Amino acid sequence: MTDSTQRRNLFRLGGAGLTLAAAGAILDSGKAAAQAAPTSLLRTVLDRGKLIVGTGSTNPPWHFENDKGELTGMDIAMARILAKGLFDDVKKVEFVRQEANARIPNIVTGKVDIAIQFMTISPARTQLVAMSRPYYVEGAALMTAPKSKWPTYKDLLAAGKQARVSVLQNVDADTLVHNALPDAQVMQLDSQANVMQAVTAGRADAAVVDASTVKWLVKRNPGDYADPGFAWGAQLYGAAMRQGDQDWLNWVNTCFNVAMHGHQPEIYNAAFEEFFGDKPPVQKPGFPPF
Repeated sequence: MTDSTQRRNLFRLGGAGLTLAAAGAILDSGKAAAQAAPTSLLRTVLDRGKLIVGTGSTNPPWHFENDKGELTGMDIAMARILAKGLFDDVKKVEFVRQEANARIPNIVTGKVDIAIQFMTISPARTQLVAMSRPYYVEGAALMTAPKSKWPTYKDLLAAGKQARVSVLQNVDADTLVHNALPDAQVMQLDSQANVMQAVTAGRADAAVVDASTVKWLVKRNPGDYADPGFAWGAQLYGAAMRQGDQDWLNWVNTCFNVAMHGHQPEIYNAAFEEFFGDKPPVQKPGFPPF
């Protein structure tokens, strides 16, 4: 039977339930795997029966341990989306806990199938590994305390030189702050913990941290932190894979697209709301939004 004949037969079936059932029979995952290149990880992972993912364990809301010592976070949710797409089972994934500097080496050596560990997509990085489509747009953001005398970005901007802003010590730290608040006083501190503690202690009027960190802390500790409503300097997070495996890259991108913009949004949407306190926009049929 030709593909065109199969497609016509699907539409002749009528009801949505029958159509989906027939489509499932035609698009059997085992048969699809047999069509992957023999050297592709897509075939290897399906034959193995589990996905091996490199990730971290110490950076909420991306990857961290819950009270039971289990890995959780947005990166972990993205891995489970892939396991669901591969095996219809979110548990069929093995996590390899790794430091950030091991992300690319572990991909290149084949220790992991994919790294999902808040990796910024960049031209330099994609000379070494293949990167998936973005699954989050990160950036710098301002964070204040609930009782701040300048609770909004507009207030902080109007405060000018009176506003004191803490930021992690870096050669570009002053520039980073002044891109948002041109006249603010900059307090460069030696750790992210001290950057945030300066705000809760009242030594700084605002802190500059990752936008995802602001959302996480405000959701978890609304009595200590507040979001004045300003982020800038967008950068893209994606998953990393070995180069030269187009079947595997295409499949990962397809799985992410379906989870973020298609008919299987449950895991992505639930994780996004849990870790960032936001609901992704509802996808409406029509022109593709990505």
